[in-house]
Amino acid sequence: MSARLNSAQPYVIGLFRIVFGLLFAVHGAASLFGVLGGAAGTDGGTIATGTWPGWYAAVIQLVAGALVTLGLGTRGAALIASGSMAYAYFDVHQQAALWPIQNGGELSALFCWAFFLLVFTGSGAFGLDRLLVRRAAEDGERAPEQSPVAA
Repeated sequence: MSARLNSAQPYVIGLFRIVFGLLFAVHGAASLFGVLGGAAGTDGGTIATGTWPGWYAAVIQLVAGALVTLGLGTRGAALIASGSMAYAYFDVHQQAALWPIQNGGELSALFCWAFFLLVFTGSGAFGLDRLLVRRAAEDGERAPEQSPVAA
């Protein structure tokens, strides 16, 4: 059973990456462009350009989410996304209460830990990272190892 599950690991990580990246990017798009209901608390509107920290968080969400979804620069984009969600949790949510269920920070905590996991697992299957590594290997360059670490 473990061997079968381990063989599916890159594909499951790839699907996980795509889903979390897309959900993250959608948050940024909603805040920046007013699509899909707009930014939270704006009644369908957007966040004013340049406002701290909301607008910058939305840009990080859109760009990092798109990169993670595509599997392009996954580890770096996931690290930035994880850090932005840690900041959101500790600076915005934890002021209200300690536990995420009490302070409304469940999404921040989940996104933070999901992206932190991707920093260590990499993009998994279906990512452009792997395509670029494969193409570099075909051109004769030495490609770095991209396979996830299995326990």
